Amino acid sequence: MDTENKILEVAQRTIQIESAAISNLENCLDSAFAKAVQHIHTAQGRVIITGIGKSAIIAQKIVATMNSTGTPAVFLHAADAIHGDLGIIQKNDVVICISKSGNTPEIKVLVPLIKNFNNKLIAITSHKDSFLGKEADFLLHAPIEKEACPNGLAPTTSTTVQLVMGDALAICLLELKGFTDKDFARYHPGGALGKKLYLRVKELIAQNNKPQVSSTSSLRDVIVNISENRLGMTVVVDGNSITGIITDGDLRRMLATGKDIDSLTAVDIMSSNPKTVDVDEMAVNAREIMEDHNISQLIAVENEQYAGVVHVHDLIREGIL
Repeated sequence: MDTENKILEVAQRTIQIESAAISNLENCLDSAFAKAVQHIHTAQGRVIITGIGKSAIIAQKIVATMNSTGTPAVFLHAADAIHGDLGIIQKNDVVICISKSGNTPEIKVLVPLIKNFNNKLIAITSHKDSFLGKEADFLLHAPIEKEACPNGLAPTTSTTVQLVMGDALAICLLELKGFTDKDFARYHPGGALGKKLYLRVKELIAQNNKPQVSSTSSLRDVIVNISENRLGMTVVVDGNSITGIITDGDLRRMLATGKDIDSLTAVDIMSSNPKTVDVDEMAVNAREIMEDHNISQLIAVENEQYAGVVHVHDLIREGIL
């Protein structure tokens, strides 16, 4: 077997093993899971998520997911907890402890301390009968048949099911809270993700010129207006009404006809009934209109009056496209 085929075979086997474990996880959900979610939802404190080794890394990801979806969460490394950081856990906090075996030395030391503080303990473990499994107030069973690692040593399948269980918790809590896209935007104000959730058309057009001609404008005036405003188009406005739009493409198509250009005016070149978008619409909606109609410019309107132009380059610059 050649090297390329061998690589693909190993990759496929890894995915199959982990996929099977995730599919089986659905059958492990029981009343303990539902009660754990309800307890977190009604708790007055935060969620403290702890673990050691690779499970600690998974704990950090679950913390990040919960924080971004409206459930305050804090990561606590199990080793650090028993060496001075236990004070992170406050009276009303709920503790989630993640451990494949449920029997690591750090977990055996940490769990009784948590219980002594009267904090509710949620366990995510592959072994129901482990120390952690027996001591937990809520046991979330995350069993695996085998690790994807052929030696059965590197945490692979086990960490995958831990991560999925954490996602299930976070999404259940999100739905219980009625967490909306507007809430999500508050927690993600930066980067392209945030902009998709809060950036509006009026903020895009503020950065652009506002090209405009009348229907009687000469071809020369149209070309000069398009060139000066550098948006590859101009809007034909008569009085308070948007009459049409003229793009670079319209000019090229007109020149290809061989007509006498000296007598042409904007009305002879323009495309009528141009696509528009309200200034208060989300920028992502403007993107959808452009994509649906295969256009690169969109006329923004406010109270049905011409307000400006959104260009595809604006969306690219802001990371919306």
